[in-house]
Amino acid sequence: MTSTDERATASTDARARIRTPDQRLRVFVSSTLRELEAERTAVRGAIERLRLAPVMFELGARPHPPRDLYRAYLEQSDVFVGIYGERYGWVAPGEEISGLEDEYRLAPPGMPRLIYLREGAEGRNVVREPRLDALIARIQADDTASYKGFRSVEELAELVEADLATLLAERFDAAGAAVPDAASPDLLAARIPSPYTRLIGRQREVADVLALLQDPGTRLVTLLGPGGIGKSRLAIAVAQAAAGAFPGGTAFVTLENVLEPALLLPTIGAAVGVRDTGELPLEERLAIALAGRRMLFVLDNFEQLLAAAPILVRLFTIAPDASFLVTSRSVLRVRGERVVEVPPLATHDAASPDSVSRARATAAVELLVERARAVKPDFEVTDANLGAIVGICRVLEGIPLAIELAAARMRVLTPAAILQRLDRQLPLLVDASRDLPPRQRTLRSTIEWSTTLLQEPERRALRELSVFSPGFTIESIEAFAEERAWTVDVFAALETLVDSSLLQQSEVGGEPLFSMLATVREHGVERLREDGEEQAARDAHAAVYLDLAKREGRGLGFSQQVNAVARLNLERGNLRTAVRHLTNEGDVETAADMAWRLFLYWWVGEYIMEVALWMDEVLAQPPESLSPRALAIATFYVSWRDMWLAPSHDIPEALLRASAAFADAGDQLGATMAAATAGLAEINTADPDIPRASAWLHEGARRFRELGAGWGEALALVALGRISVLTGDLEAATSQFRRATDAAVGSGDRFTATVATHHLGRARVLSGDLEEAERLMRGAVEGSVGLRHEEGIAYGIEGLSAVAAARGEVERAGVLAGAAAAIRARTAVFDAPAFVFHTRYLDELAERGDAELLRAAEARGRELGSFEAARVALSGGPPGGSATVAGPSEGAA
Repeated sequence: MTSTDERATASTDARARIRTPDQRLRVFVSSTLRELEAERTAVRGAIERLRLAPVMFELGARPHPPRDLYRAYLEQSDVFVGIYGERYGWVAPGEEISGLEDEYRLAPPGMPRLIYLREGAEGRNVVREPRLDALIARIQADDTASYKGFRSVEELAELVEADLATLLAERFDAAGAAVPDAASPDLLAARIPSPYTRLIGRQREVADVLALLQDPGTRLVTLLGPGGIGKSRLAIAVAQAAAGAFPGGTAFVTLENVLEPALLLPTIGAAVGVRDTGELPLEERLAIALAGRRMLFVLDNFEQLLAAAPILVRLFTIAPDASFLVTSRSVLRVRGERVVEVPPLATHDAASPDSVSRARATAAVELLVERARAVKPDFEVTDANLGAIVGICRVLEGIPLAIELAAARMRVLTPAAILQRLDRQLPLLVDASRDLPPRQRTLRSTIEWSTTLLQEPERRALRELSVFSPGFTIESIEAFAEERAWTVDVFAALETLVDSSLLQQSEVGGEPLFSMLATVREHGVERLREDGEEQAARDAHAAVYLDLAKREGRGLGFSQQVNAVARLNLERGNLRTAVRHLTNEGDVETAADMAWRLFLYWWVGEYIMEVALWMDEVLAQPPESLSPRALAIATFYVSWRDMWLAPSHDIPEALLRASAAFADAGDQLGATMAAATAGLAEINTADPDIPRASAWLHEGARRFRELGAGWGEALALVALGRISVLTGDLEAATSQFRRATDAAVGSGDRFTATVATHHLGRARVLSGDLEEAERLMRGAVEGSVGLRHEEGIAYGIEGLSAVAAARGEVERAGVLAGAAAAIRARTAVFDAPAFVFHTRYLDELAERGDAELLRAAEARGRELGSFEAARVALSGGPPGGSATVAGPSEGAA
């Protein structure tokens, strides 16, 4: 029992933590008391069966003021469960709403909400009190709440127990993914972005789009509207609400920085972990990875890829169980497209358009007020300023971005002052831009007005930063500012631009990253063009990232590799933008040089196929306009791609010509790489000349060694070892793999060390040395995790599966084999059949009578994500039936 003193203390400090004996997760249960007494008892039992702690009003100290008690209990709870029957509940004297509604409102925004509505038995409708109906309608429109119906106490208990168990599993998955953010921007980008603010005024649109996506006859929904209308924010809300309808997951793919139609499929593939490495056509790899997966793909900012719309239709066949939600400023005009035009927010009450008082409840006003309070916490709507607030929303025609930009000025200006300035600015801008759609004129004028409140050095900074792609660091901004001779303090300018909602800041791996809304960026580029400064700004941008490529490229083959990859990953979009600018401007020499300096980065990240697309454009230039070295670089990348997609004896010859050109240009490393790759290309042909290929690889290993490029020597030796495996000389293969490992480790190159190590581990398994094999495979897995190289993880856990099978460890062997198979099926990256070795050990294990146990373990392993599987492999023990399914950060879309 609670003592009087204890109750008094709790009353004076309603925010004090409410403890449970064992500090279990707390589930707050909200309902009317007497009406739903049986239901509350059943829910309490369901919660306790899961060893959770129910938090219920009748368990508390009655002397507390009810609202303080609700708030204290809710703030110390983890999950909100609401049970609603027919009654709205008691309204205390002096209050306007019941405790039932007050509890729902007071639940923190981030708290999971599970709502259960009592339904009548067959043939009987539930008659609820009107105010309860209104509360339920609000809940059903809330995109953060899950609600279900029940008809009996038993059914309710089963629903609550199952939903809490599922919720806990989802939360555990999300919390268990401990991987470095900066090293894998693509997988990070494929998650549904976490919104910074709540969604306002879009409940109907969310419901409408969700209904379309759940219609079996609808494969493609396009959210259409101008910049700043809120298409991306609506897409995020729809993706979150649709989670239950797409058990295969959701991939949120940002296309803003993808300009070439040919990159649409590789970008979508990267979002689900399928890289265009060339072993199979990408469409086949995607078909394998997406087979049977009921997925939702959100493709954000499609307008610059309209020429790729037919490719999207092909995806209907490649991924027959997937649906697509696209945001675009233009209609795609393809078969099966369902277009939903995203409207502005309401600025007036439809029943009384001229009423200012009724407009107070509109979504546009709600958005303006909420954003104003974010910059000015004491901002209040009064009778004196309501007219100006409504006037701002109406002048801005309910466009969310325009409203947010205006709200950012509430810190220093009153609503009346803002409205006055908008009234003076808008007519001039409309008159000057009559060829633009009215809403775009309004948005442009709002951005223009926001920039006029900046000092000129800050306006210049905003204009010039518009040449950056989303995701750039302070280091790059400082380098750019030096190139452009800014006269403003960089940090002060960034602070002002962020505070003005003109620049967005996020954090990845402890590193602040900056981005700009597309519409603000377009406005800045237009101003640069008007001033004749766009070319100079883009040249400076390219110079910054060429210097980054030079600095970080030096560390890619050595001990700094992990840090270099992480650093480059932060700004991969800007690296692409820089190469694209150089190519467009005809500076193919610099473009080729930049691409070559980052060769190992493109390889580790599996982006070489994308670089080859750029190099196609270099080769399209008149041959006489290219230096021999630029021609050699472009030839190398294109040949690398083609030796996997369309192997022929012409490719080694092209690579040998490139090698000679590198040598003539004084690039001995390039010459060696091209000549060694000619050996690999020869092996890939249908009728390889093994002696010739071996000679090129031996010579390549020797020359790499002389140049101090241990990574290159290691790769050449690995290729030679694979030839020895093919010819049945295991002793020679082991020697080559060991030399390759030594070369890679000696140079500090983590990537090639993992490649060489898992090959050596494979040879030791085949030789029967299981202890050394296990040690080597563990090292390969650890290195691959550090680089976030999923193919390397698969190779390593296949080797550990073989070791476990050879030892008769059925459970561990099966789980690891299943996990590796799942990685390969999802990424569609497979070893050549001649080199698949772990399956023979699994087959022997099954033949000894363990087939049923083995298959069950494999099934459990297939539920693991890549990095979860790596943790299991490195832990030394199988997870058994308790393994958790990988979340999005594990690489599972």
